Amino acid sequence: MAVITVERLCKRYAGAAVPAVDEVSFTVADREFMVLLGPSGCGKSTVLRMIAGLEPVTSGTVSIDGRVVNSVPAKSRDIAMVFQSYALYPHMTVYDNLAFGLRRRDVEPAEIARRVHAAAGKLGLSEFLKRKPHALSGGQRQRVALGRAIVRDPRVFLFDEPLSNLDAALRVTTRNELIKQQQEIGTTSIYVTHDQVEAMTMGHRICIMNGGKVVQIGGPLEVYRNPADTFVARFLGNPPMNLLPARIAATDGRLAAQFAGVVVALPARALPSLASYSGREVTIGIRPEDLYESLPLREPGRFARLPARVVAVEPLGAETLLMLSLDASGDELVARIGRDTALKSGERLELALDTDALHLFDPVTTKAIV
Repeated sequence: MAVITVERLCKRYAGAAVPAVDEVSFTVADREFMVLLGPSGCGKSTVLRMIAGLEPVTSGTVSIDGRVVNSVPAKSRDIAMVFQSYALYPHMTVYDNLAFGLRRRDVEPAEIARRVHAAAGKLGLSEFLKRKPHALSGGQRQRVALGRAIVRDPRVFLFDEPLSNLDAALRVTTRNELIKQQQEIGTTSIYVTHDQVEAMTMGHRICIMNGGKVVQIGGPLEVYRNPADTFVARFLGNPPMNLLPARIAATDGRLAAQFAGVVVALPARALPSLASYSGREVTIGIRPEDLYESLPLREPGRFARLPARVVAVEPLGAETLLMLSLDASGDELVARIGRDTALKSGERLELALDTDALHLFDPVTTKAIV
């Protein structure tokens, strides 16, 4: 297959005050599925297009298996790209759309037929081969676009937000299909999205971008559990992490966080990193799932109590979201609790906070302290 290496990749458009892509570096291992995740305008699609050869590189290098391909034409990079817009030929049947790229490469007709029927079978398209795109659903069209890439048997797959035009149900179905195809085919892949659910469920690793720069790279659960800064902390997670102002102070000879009128003992793992922050302001991060309606029975000593008022209740079926206002500070936060809660707007409660799950960030640099 292929190893893709991007080193200090930059893209600056004429007249732009700042580069669209700024010193981006990462390596995608052979058979790895890497996801580029970030908000609109962060530069992730531009990176993908430079890897594909569709966008000239301002500086830096793109290498495939150790060979720099900056000056190699897109058609010679052995890369297949799946676009957001499907890009199907409306006057051609599904079969002809799948076969088009192979015919352009003068592949033998018998080999074309073998590859097309094999890809159609894998993607559940065999019964639609004689149809034209207008007679297909959005999900079926996206599968044709995927199949057109699969039949080429490329060294690298590139996906540019391929599911964003689908409705919610089709997005889940097609996402599962992509995951299955990756497991079966194992082609080195880079997938661009702004959808964190796609990133968390599909990627072997996630490269999170913001403002044209790489913010953090790691496995899905690694970046979720250990965000590098407040941007990652807020961007990954739905609802996002709660961020509150706090102060680090020594209490009974041990460092603690003071916020919202309470003093919370910090876990032992945090103490070495926080030694220089004693007496200073920090930003404390709390995931909604680390707040509880009542004190859990396990290890009650590690839970702190936060008096709060319920502002709103959002039942979601499998769970309930509580919008809360802390009594002491008025800070608002969100808790994810069980579906069977009887709480109503305006009621008061003492939230239980899992202190072992706290995140702390430097308020100036926004970088994680622990």
